[in-house]
Formats: sequence, C-alpha cells, structure tokens
Amino acid sequence: LLVGGIGIMNIMLVSVTERTREIGIRLAIGARRQDILLQFLLEALIISLAGSLIGAAIGFAGAWLAASLGGMTVVVTLWSILLAFTVAAAVGIFFGFYPARKAAELRPIEALRYQ
Repeated sequence: LLVGGIGIMNIMLVSVTERTREIGIRLAIGARRQDILLQFLLEALIISLAGSLIGAAIGFAGAWLAASLGGMTVVVTLWSILLAFTVAAAVGIFFGFYPARKAAELRPIEALRYQ
C-alpha cells in the first residue's frame, strides 16, 4: 500500500507540474482553490479505485485458479471486496492530498507565467 500510495503521489505531482498553466487559467477566471483541490483529489481517487478494480480482478482470478488446481474451496465475500475498495480509496485520498494542495495553492499569475 505504501509503494502504491507513493506511486499515486508521484503521478499526481507530475500531473500538477504539467498542468500548471491550466490551473493558473482556471484560478484566473474564477475557480476557487477548493475546486482545484477537489479536482486533483478526485483524480487520485479514480486512479486508486482503478488500480483496486484491476487488483480485485487479478485476486479473484488467482483464487479461482488456486481453487481449481489445488482442489480447495475459496470463498470471496462481498465484505472483503468492499474493504479492499475502501482501503484503496483511503490510500488514494491520503497520498493525493499533498499534490492537490500544492495545485490549489498556486498563485494564478505565477502559474500563467509557467512554461
């Protein structure tokens, strides 16, 4: 989870750097800092939930494969799937907060000068 969270944070920091001018334009035409913060937090959440969906699919396939090859019974409950998605969402929000705050705190004039 730590490595995945750091990966999300790095992706989001690169996204903020590449989109600095866009953020400056949005701030200059009236977007609130809260809007920018929410945008980047939602992006981090979507990345983490997409990764969680892929991980759950691989886990389910692995459980099915282990059950069929090993002759054992594997039970995948809805509770375990919901817990995995909840933890993934929490990791995405936690590690996405710093880049989102960094984007929200940009000054519009400096962001517009950014090349």
